Amino acid sequence: MIFIFWLCLTIIGYTYIGYPLLLWLFARISPIEVAAAQITPDVTVVIAAMNEEKNIGDRLENILSQGYPPERFEIIVVSDGSTDRTDEIVQSYKGRNVTLLKLEIRQGKAIALNEGIDSARGEIIVFTDARQSFAPGAISQLVANFADSSIGCISGELKFFDNSSGIHTEMGGYWRFEKWIRSNESRSGSVVGATGSIYAIRKALYQPLPSGTILDDVLTPLNIVMQGYRCIFDGGAIVYDIISETVNQEWRRKVRTLAGNWQLLSLRPALLLPAINPILWRLISHKLLRLIVPFALVILFWSGATQPYLIYRIATLTQLLIYLLALTGYLLPLSRNFQMINISYFFAVMNIAALCGFWHWLTGNCGSIWQPAYQEKR
Repeated sequence: MIFIFWLCLTIIGYTYIGYPLLLWLFARISPIEVAAAQITPDVTVVIAAMNEEKNIGDRLENILSQGYPPERFEIIVVSDGSTDRTDEIVQSYKGRNVTLLKLEIRQGKAIALNEGIDSARGEIIVFTDARQSFAPGAISQLVANFADSSIGCISGELKFFDNSSGIHTEMGGYWRFEKWIRSNESRSGSVVGATGSIYAIRKALYQPLPSGTILDDVLTPLNIVMQGYRCIFDGGAIVYDIISETVNQEWRRKVRTLAGNWQLLSLRPALLLPAINPILWRLISHKLLRLIVPFALVILFWSGATQPYLIYRIATLTQLLIYLLALTGYLLPLSRNFQMINISYFFAVMNIAALCGFWHWLTGNCGSIWQPAYQEKR
């Protein structure tokens, strides 16, 4: 029981402290530079859209205002069985390098992306969604990295508008931590996955996504890394988005994302083979161990509570205190203005979401038909 206690504590500590510190160390001891340069290859922006009449017009205007040479630029919107005015709005941009691909029957985001890329003429594919907004020059910033022949995928940076959301503080802190990890992964090698609302790849390296894939922005970059190319993070290529408006909305998004991490292993078992996946250590440390942490927390509490020694009693009481603070944050939302309550609450929510994500995957409820989170009923 003592061995189990320390094993669980090691897993938790390594996931949230050890791995980030190792990345920070590697990024400073042996950073890998990127030979970026201003280049203008043919670029195709691919958007998978489903009932986006409220957003698609503004999104197309934003992308067209990027200033990329029009003779080397196109936008393909794949309408995945839209039943509103999405198709009509996209069609109104005909003649401005905007193409509509209409899927009469909804087939899911993965299939929509496959269709879009199959029709693209660009050497470089830029992925984004329908509701975000690129900062000026974001596409050129992404593309410049492809001057380095070792680069196969570039992830941009997601920043949130302050929409006075009740979870702005929690999500803001989480994303700062996540971006810090990605930045150090990038400086020392490759990032595990990309930001789905802004990333770019070499079209020649794209591998069609299996139907029902949840995390295209993780599987596609990993497929490229396994072909011998780097996936990097460029904080200068920025996209803006609104943060989830409610905890429930963020909860659904997070459960689906974490279920998607489990799904990756069943869709692409080769990810776990060190001879094929050169960043297996990073995948395990960044993605997979976070799925195991909630189980480790339960076992840690149980194994510590069975021991009579003071150090284990202190560990058990510390866990209880964290969970009580999290419960306080849930019952009294205003109490989350206190940092310790805020951190405890978000930590608990994310780990409970990981358990639910595992259950969704285990029971086959990942879902093959997508729906943007902000369109879900609240």
